[in-house]
Amino acid sequence: MPDAARVRVWDAGVRLLHWTLAAAIVTAWVSGHWPPPYFDAVHHTAGHVAGAAVLLRLAWGLVGGRHARVARFVRGPRAVLAYVRAMRSGHEPRYIGHNPLGAWMVLLLWAVALALAGSGWLYTTDAFWGEAWLSDLHAAFAWAIAALLLGHLGGVVVTGWRHRENLVAAMISGRKRAPEPGDID
Repeated sequence: MPDAARVRVWDAGVRLLHWTLAAAIVTAWVSGHWPPPYFDAVHHTAGHVAGAAVLLRLAWGLVGGRHARVARFVRGPRAVLAYVRAMRSGHEPRYIGHNPLGAWMVLLLWAVALALAGSGWLYTTDAFWGEAWLSDLHAAFAWAIAALLLGHLGGVVVTGWRHRENLVAAMISGRKRAPEPGDID
């Protein structure tokens, strides 16, 4: 598609932090299932990187560009329900940035990633070392993020298919097809 038919949506900060968080979560997941102590350092580092990526993304969500700002892309429950109803009827509008359902998925992913990083860090402190309940909680967060990631990937595939748009390529390049009548910026 010619550049004139494309618009910049996600800036370098959004994309860098998105892929950093994705890589950190995958690394933490994989290294968390290998036998200790060989991969503990990798697992801990990946957890710290994931937590830092979320905190930096939240900060960027306050000061970044138009489509990076959390207040701009997160919509209230009514907008989310209206979007879900429109999806069920097959007539949901195309959003240039995050759609209302995708925006709430982003918030859930960030919250669980922070909970994972926080619970993992707590588990390494003297006060909570070896606490079974914290280990179980950390594992529950890990399974929750795995489920959310599957939902996120499913949403990317369905939304991309329905709007004939490669959202993975857009998250790499930062560019999407220019708005058309009926699209929401």
